[in-house]
Formats: sequence, structure tokens, C-alpha cells
Amino acid sequence: MTDRVLKVLEFDKIRSMLADCAVSVMGREFAEKLRPMSDYEATARLQEETAEAEAELIRTGRSPVDSFPDVRASLRRSGVTLALGPGELLAIARALRAARFAREALCEEGRTGVLTNMAAALFSARALEEEIFRCILSEDEIADSASPALSDLRRRIRGCNDRVRDKLNAILHSSTYKNCLMDPIITMRNGRYVLPVKQEYRSAIPGLLHDQSGSGATLFIEPAAVVEIGNELKKLLSEEQEEIQRILSALTQRLAPDAQALLATLDVLAELDTIFAKAKLARAMKGVRPELNDVGYLRIVSGRHPLIDPASVVPIDVWLGREFRTLIITGPNTGGKTVTLKTVGLFTLMAQAGLFVPAQSGTELSVFERVFADIGDEQSIEQSLSTFSSHMKNIVDLLKEADEHSLVLVDELGSGTDPVEGAALAMSVLEELHDRRTRTLATTHYSELKAFALTHEGMENACMEFDLATLRPTYRLYVGIPGKSNAFEISKKLGLPEHIIENAKKHLSGRDISFEDAISGAESQRRIAEEERRLAEEARAELYRLRDETERERKKVADQREKALKRAREESRAILQNAREESERIIKELRLAQAEKGAGQSRAVQKARDELRSAAEKLQDSAAENDALVDAPPPKTVAVGDMVRLIRFGSDATVVTPPDAKGELTVAAGVMKMNVRLSDIRPVRQDAKKKQKKTASTASVQRSSVANSLEIDVRGQTVEEAILEVDRYLDTAFLSGLHEISIIHGKGTGALRAGLHDYLKRNKHVKTFRLGAFGEGEAGVTVVTLK
Repeated sequence: MTDRVLKVLEFDKIRSMLADCAVSVMGREFAEKLRPMSDYEATARLQEETAEAEAELIRTGRSPVDSFPDVRASLRRSGVTLALGPGELLAIARALRAARFAREALCEEGRTGVLTNMAAALFSARALEEEIFRCILSEDEIADSASPALSDLRRRIRGCNDRVRDKLNAILHSSTYKNCLMDPIITMRNGRYVLPVKQEYRSAIPGLLHDQSGSGATLFIEPAAVVEIGNELKKLLSEEQEEIQRILSALTQRLAPDAQALLATLDVLAELDTIFAKAKLARAMKGVRPELNDVGYLRIVSGRHPLIDPASVVPIDVWLGREFRTLIITGPNTGGKTVTLKTVGLFTLMAQAGLFVPAQSGTELSVFERVFADIGDEQSIEQSLSTFSSHMKNIVDLLKEADEHSLVLVDELGSGTDPVEGAALAMSVLEELHDRRTRTLATTHYSELKAFALTHEGMENACMEFDLATLRPTYRLYVGIPGKSNAFEISKKLGLPEHIIENAKKHLSGRDISFEDAISGAESQRRIAEEERRLAEEARAELYRLRDETERERKKVADQREKALKRAREESRAILQNAREESERIIKELRLAQAEKGAGQSRAVQKARDELRSAAEKLQDSAAENDALVDAPPPKTVAVGDMVRLIRFGSDATVVTPPDAKGELTVAAGVMKMNVRLSDIRPVRQDAKKKQKKTASTASVQRSSVANSLEIDVRGQTVEEAILEVDRYLDTAFLSGLHEISIIHGKGTGALRAGLHDYLKRNKHVKTFRLGAFGEGEAGVTVVTLK
């Protein structure tokens, strides 16, 4: 892309906007040098960089690149100078810190992408960075802690200063010297502490004369009493400067080997700054990432020229390169034709520079190797070029290079000369570009070009709308319809007599009149179609709104129902837990009274306890089953007589009537009938209900048999399962008044026996236990004596 084309399409103004979004001097410099790429892969990479940066801005709300100084000159000097200045070293430390922050932010664990790969190349030297910040407080101040020698020197300097001030203050407050001083103050001359002495009392205060006032009335004298201390102070200050230089030199030498790596890091930081500036600009102009292709197809959806006030810009829809590759735009002056050309050209340049474009999703742009633009009046007095000559010079230049990988934008093609010859030249140029398969957009006033586009395959007309009622352009572009000349209508609106207009029409050829009438008819049909399309879009938008509102209400009701069900399940679990705790409390009280009661009552207590456990298990199983049914999908249909679960109430019911077209049906729960929807029920399998009842019955029988047995068999169980079963059995045996029971655990590896013995040692009901004797099962049985 030539600089002239970039200027004509105002890409330089976009670069200025981009530079304003950068946070560093180098970032602004990179932004101002930004140029579009002509390679598809490179362009796609730039767009990906901007997309990642925008995602990071959305995620964190800020750019990971902080402002950093341009220290390239200092880094280049670090290898050839003895010591850099404090300000230079401090600026380098700030750049190091910015690089470290950017690297940490973009290289978080698990992150991948173009920006992460770039940030991984950033040089990091945290130890050097922290050392510089530790030693240098500001551009003019080195920290006392920069070195032990510097700390000691400054302590001694403070001591000398204090001694000098003490002696001078003693002279100031002495009655002997009160009349000798011009003012009772301590000042400095040539780095020495002095007193302002009146000229006539020069001999009264012996010491060194360092200066005098302009009139000679005041002499600035360093009293002899502090001369020696002043000499010592001067020496210490000199040593301080030498130590500071040594510290700066050491920091510079430590920095020098990494200077080249830091220079490369600055370039990467500046590039990252520019990338995030692109993302900021995209958000500022409400831009979207365009889809890219390399086949010459472009489609702009509601594109807005970024340099026009957003409050007044009119979006345009334009496409080119698929059904047709030449688009001829007609319309009135100041109607927006030139803006349309510039929008297409500028969008192309922005996309190929990695910038998002202010349009809507669905916008697609092609990557062109060259973009040519002949827009505006470029006549030159110095070069003796007329408007026509300057335009033709540009046309000649672009015809030398334009091919199928080029985009050509031409404003008012063939204007500035005889209309007949100009139209003929314009048609010839368009035909040449069309034969080369060049993507071309051209604006014109010539009716001949409208007919030319209609008769050539691969060419298309477009027009800028003009409102005859207000005599103003609307700036809307319509592809597929040539623009109609509105000279007669505009003249009539402006008051030109009717007979003059009718007489003018007589000078038109019959072909011209027929062509304009055809355009007028097409324009009328377009307006009707546009109005119908607008009404259809409004109806569709209203339909979508109602659909979304209905969906929101449905979700709201579903959420409320789910919350109610969840609350009910939580309440049922709480009731279950309270019932368990209450039953355990009652059983503990009954155990305390067991010593005074008979064994018959103990068995009654155990029976009540078993019934409580059975009821609790049923309640828990019912809650679990209801939760599983809630999560299951609703049935598509049910038959009369089917058993279903009412999710809202957690109870079962029988289907009385089949579901109707709306999915509603009648069910009976006991003597009560109600209407419900298919979404409110879940099918209940009859065999599962029978199996559940059978299992519960079997478990009850097993508990009853255990309560009347003198042994328990836990073979094949794990230690945890066996302990749980034995614990429950021992409770029952103890309350039943049994004295001795047997636990059959088998021999095996001995792990189950050892685990049970360890448990029996801790059980409060067990008095003693032993392995079975001969005939009792020996090591496979443990005999337990209860208290």
C-alpha cells in the first residue's frame, strides 16, 4: 500500500487514534508506524492478537502492559560508559518491572495463545530490578542503605554538620558578637558554613572570608573555630560522591551483559502495548472482528465510517466479489458515494493492519495484495495538471499493477471532460479492470455506465438514496438498483416553471426516457419492498421479544418450582434427622430404666426401635427415590392406569385420563382427583415398587430373627460392615437380656477376626470374649460374654 493511498483513505488518522490508546512512548511510536499487511497468514495473526487482547481487557478490565519509559539510548550507552546516572538506572528498573508484570499476567499457568508466546520472550531480571530500586530512591537521591560505606559516610557527615551548627549557633547567641552580625542567621557560600558579618567588624570574628555582598557592607566569614570541621566535612562529602559513583558503576556493569536482551524486550513490550491499544480502540468504536478470506470477497454489515460522528453516521451494507466483482454507485452530490468508497477502502486497510472495524457481526473482508484509490480533486497548479489530468494519471498508474488480487476504488470515473468521451473512457477502464478480475468500486453520474453495468455479467449497480420530499440525501446505499437522475424533480421542487421542465424532457432521446422510467419503476418497487421488509422485521422482532419474554417466564416458574421442591426435600431431611435424634434420646432413657424392668419390656423397646429405624429408612428411601425422579426426564405420554409420581407433592397417583394435545391429564391420588401436566409427573415402575416392599419386608424379618438368635454370621463382610452389624446385634442382645452370644467370622486371613476383637475391647456391653473351643468353631468363632 502506498503512502498516497493510506493518506487518501485517511488511514493516518486511524493511526493517530490508535496512538492515543497506547500507554507508552514506544507504543505510540509503533502505532504511528503501523501499516497494513498484504499476506493472509500475517493478517490472520494480527487479528488473532487483537481478539486475544480484547478478551483479556474484558476479563480483567485493564491492559497487562503498564506505562514504561523509552530507555533504548541508556541501554546502548551501558556498554561504553563507566556509570549511568541514577535517573537512567531508575528508568531501566521501571521498564524491567513493566516487562515482569506483563510476563506474569500473560503467562499464567495453563494459558496459551499468541500473546502468551510473545510474553514468554520478555526478559526478566527481578534481582537487578529490585537492587536498583533498593539503591536509588529518586533521580537525585541514593539510599543510605545502598552500601555499608555510604551509610557510614553519611552518619559521619551528619555528625560534622551537627558540630558546625552547634559552634555557629553559639556565636550567634553570644552577646560578644551580637552587634558584629548583619543578621543572626547561618548561611552557605562555596559549600562552607558562614556568618554574615558587618564590614566594620571584620577583625572581631577571625576566620576565612568566602564572599561579600554587592555593596561590600556584608562579609560572609567562616569562623576559625569551624574551619577544621568544615575541612573534614568537605573531605567526607567528596568521599560520599566517590562511593555513589562506585555504586552506580557497579549497577551499570551488572546491567551491561543484559542490555541487548532488554532492547529486544522493549520492542516486544511496545508491540504488546500497540496490540492492547488496538483492543481499546475496537471497544471505543464498538468494532467487531471481521472474518477474513483471500478470494476477494467482502461483505460489510452496517458499516460505520470511524471518522464520522457516531451520533450522525448512517450505517451501510455493501458486498462485492462473489456474484459480481465490479460495483458502480450512482447518486446525488454529497449523497455519500465518496464516503462509501472510503469506508470500504478504510475497512480493508484496518483489517489488514489487525484492527477491528465498526460494523456488525457477519462482516467479512478479503486480504488484498494492493489497494488503489483515486478519490478527491487532486489538480496541481505546480504540475499544470487539471482535475481530469490528475485523475487520469492515477488511473494510468493503477492500470500498470492492478490484478485479481487488487482492490480498486475510483471516485467520479471519467469526470472532468466531455461527458460523451468521459463515459466512453470510463466504460473502457471498467471493462479492462473487470477482465483482469480486479475487485472494483466506482462512482459516477453518467447514465451510460448504469446501462453498461446492466448489460455486463459480473457487474452490478448501486445507488445512494435521495429523499425528494426534503431534497436531502439519506446516505443509504442500495445494491442492485441504479440511481435515477432527479434533476427534473429537484428543479420542480425548487420552483422551476413546469413548461421549462416539459420542454427539457423533449430534448431527451426516447431511449433515455425509457431508461429513466425503468429506473423510476424499479425505485418504486424497491421502496415498496423496503417498506414490506421493514414491517416484516418489526413483526419478527416483536415475535422474538414475545418468545424471549415467554421463555423468561417459563424459566422463572421452573426455578420457583425447583426452589420449592428443594426446600421441601431439605425440610423432610431435617424432620428425619430430628426424628432420629429424638428416638436415640428416648432409647438411652429406656436403657437406664432397663435394670428395673423385665426382659419382656426390653424386647418391646427393641421392637419399637426397629420400627423407628424401618420408618426412617422408608422415609429416606422415599426422599432419595423422589430426588431421582425429579432429575429424570418427564414422560412423552402415559396410559390410563399407569402409576406416576407427582413431583410437586412427592406422592404417587394413578392416571385416570390420557394426556390431551396440551399435555394435560387427570390423575387420582386416593379419593382426590386433579389435573396436572406431563412435565409435573414421572413414571413409577410397578416391579420396582414391589421389589422395594419385598426388600423392606425381608429386612424386617431379618432384624426380627437376629433379635431372637444367639449367634450372628458376618463371614464374607468387610471389617467396617461386620462391626456395624455386630454393634446393632449387641444392642439387641443386651436389651433382650442375653448373657452369651457367638460371632461367626471364619478363619481366613484373620483380618476380620482381628478387627472385631479390637472393636469388642471397646464395646461397653462386652464383659469378656474368647475364641471358640473344640466343637464351637475354634478360631472361626468368637464367644462373647455380655455384662
